[in-house]
Amino acid sequence: MIILSLFHGGLRHGLLVTKGLRCCAAALAVSLCTVPLAWASPESLLAKMTLSQKIGQLQQSHLEAVTAEDIPKEVKEAIRQGRVGSYLNINTVAVANELQRLAVEEGPHGVPLLVARDVIHGYKTIFPIPLGQAATWNPDAVEQGARIAAIEASADGIRWTFAPMLDISRDARWGRIAESFGEDPYLTSVMGVASVMGYQGKDLSQGDSTHIAATAKHFLGYGAAEAGRDYNTTYIPEPLLHNQYLPPFSAAVAAGSASIMTAFNDLNGVPASISSYLMDTILRQELAYKGVIVSDWDSVVETVVHGGAEDNKDAAYKAAKAGLDMEMVSTSYADHLAALIQEGKISELEIDQKVLRILRLKAQLGLFEQPYTDIARQAEKKHPKFHQTAKEVAAQSLVLLKNDVPSHKKAAKLGKVLPLKPGQKVALIGPMVDAAHDQMGTWAMDGEKQDSITVLQAFEQAKVKGSVQYRYVPGLDFSRDKSTKGFKKAIKAAKWADVIVYVGGEEAALSGEAHSRANIRLPGAQEALLAALKQTGTPLVVVLMAGRQIELHDVLESFDSLVMAWHPGTMGGPAIVDVLTGVSEPVGRLPVTWPKMGGQLPMYYNHKNTGRPPQSRPFIMMDDYPLEAHQHSLGHAATHMDAGYLPQYPFGFGLSYSEVHYSDLAMAKRVLARDEAIRVSAVVKNTGLRPVTEVVQFYVQDIAGSVTRPVKELKQFQRVVLAPGEAKTVTFELSHKDLMFFNAKTQHVFEPGAFRAWIAPHAAAGKPLTFTVR
Repeated sequence: MIILSLFHGGLRHGLLVTKGLRCCAAALAVSLCTVPLAWASPESLLAKMTLSQKIGQLQQSHLEAVTAEDIPKEVKEAIRQGRVGSYLNINTVAVANELQRLAVEEGPHGVPLLVARDVIHGYKTIFPIPLGQAATWNPDAVEQGARIAAIEASADGIRWTFAPMLDISRDARWGRIAESFGEDPYLTSVMGVASVMGYQGKDLSQGDSTHIAATAKHFLGYGAAEAGRDYNTTYIPEPLLHNQYLPPFSAAVAAGSASIMTAFNDLNGVPASISSYLMDTILRQELAYKGVIVSDWDSVVETVVHGGAEDNKDAAYKAAKAGLDMEMVSTSYADHLAALIQEGKISELEIDQKVLRILRLKAQLGLFEQPYTDIARQAEKKHPKFHQTAKEVAAQSLVLLKNDVPSHKKAAKLGKVLPLKPGQKVALIGPMVDAAHDQMGTWAMDGEKQDSITVLQAFEQAKVKGSVQYRYVPGLDFSRDKSTKGFKKAIKAAKWADVIVYVGGEEAALSGEAHSRANIRLPGAQEALLAALKQTGTPLVVVLMAGRQIELHDVLESFDSLVMAWHPGTMGGPAIVDVLTGVSEPVGRLPVTWPKMGGQLPMYYNHKNTGRPPQSRPFIMMDDYPLEAHQHSLGHAATHMDAGYLPQYPFGFGLSYSEVHYSDLAMAKRVLARDEAIRVSAVVKNTGLRPVTEVVQFYVQDIAGSVTRPVKELKQFQRVVLAPGEAKTVTFELSHKDLMFFNAKTQHVFEPGAFRAWIAPHAAAGKPLTFTVR
């Protein structure tokens, strides 16, 4: 458990504004003075607003300004006239406070602005990318990361973020998989709720100005974009949509997410930002969601490009009728809503309902009482305790995927390559060894690379402490570098060393929004460099920094050890070195299935069985086909003849520096009535010599249903700490409600029958037991 003071006192400077008072302009720099507050409630305020002012509340505009003097005259005038309700991409307290001054002192009715920013996995202190945070399987770590991000961002006047992203991501080609919590609905739900709680706290309306409003995005199905190409079309049948893609959003709604963002994609032929089925039927009616629905950047007018609207006016009409509250950046609402009301196509009452939701969010955030941010709060950013927490989370996100005894006789005497042994000489090689910017990953706009401690810097710190000696040769200047000019020096260093630590992967810019890849192999000349290093005979440890799974099928055999580090953030270097040297134990587990080849994608553990499961029939790889093989002589099953059907690594997989044995899978009753608790237990024992944090995973399969069900589904997990030799009984408990699903009529049902259950270290392990619920 990470322990962190969340600054309820001490460093956190509370605003000096008394409830019912407001700053005056001249006092922003040093002190605060009182101005009468002219509002009683969102409803009473709404009654005083003109139609133009109401429509202004539905507009979020984009502004990049470093100082108050940078704010354009037309922006100031728009605020004074009440034509904008929110601004995006403000990241300095001076600009935020000046915008708020214009709104509350010179704007109509003193309505404050919502100042928003994409604060995705940290603000100044950058945590691992969300996919890396999911690899911790530790919701407490995710919550604390979001809490720190909220403290730092709110110190600059930012009170609304567009996170967490809850898109189920089954395709490593999709650049935004880096921003996701992976492929599983349950894990994504747990991590998503933790993120919402970290940003917002238990109750957003408690008046704590260090909390910010969260946004669950993107609604809905964005992660299923065809071919992994961003912004692309999605086709998702209703049962699949409700069973796999909707649950994380349902959990976020239940957790009180202040807003939800529509997606860029069209879903089953209707662009998400004009879909009444998504916004009204599912969100407002089925989920009873009462918060703000905001579009993604320009996504309303992009429905015209999709072919879902005739022009921007039609897009505004369809978005408004479908239930969209606020339009981000594009101005179809501002340009056309008044005319649409005049024409009788939209009623002013419909506009009022949207405005009320926005005013209520501003009231929840305490912006009417405290629109300004105390500049003394700048001291809260980048606090050493925040960096320490970021280091701990980064260490927990690392996934040890391979750790063999090297074939070299001398090295083999020392056993498995990791952890590194005291006194070993290390050749530190690779384009990501000293990549301060790139280790922060995608969506780290406000991170500063001078704050990042790289692997090289962390090795130097370890060297000073006398725990390691190393030589650093990059070999390649950056991840896409195709030049071999640095190979010679790298090989020389490898021959000098007892072990090679190669740190490579992808630069930050190779994943994230609009950064999809068709080829997910290591870019540049990395594979060639790794092959050359392996030829030296020196044991090879590979540390990958990347925003997605990387295709390693042709090179994996040459690695003695493999650690997936994702993009680990500001404190990635020390976290990596601590795990490599055994100061910290590797505890991360994969939140995604890792394919052998990109051609297997999309690939995910909770797939359907098909009528000819691959494991049910003999299988021959393509290279082993005899010449002139008969069409039906080699079996027919759901597989690829050149890749097989297994992934490189299964969902939930991760190794430790110890060994854990599972046994005694048991249920007290195998036949249960519907209202009885379903309890399944197993014994887990640490049979090794080092302490271990084991992620014990509980999977269930509904064997037969009115619609076919996945081969297994994650239902719960527990992180269990075991000392060497220690054994614990781990018990999971479900009710029949946990076995419900959406049928072909999108009815949420429980169907009695037979089920299988596994308690296992990952999705491909363990033997099931069968039970029946009547």
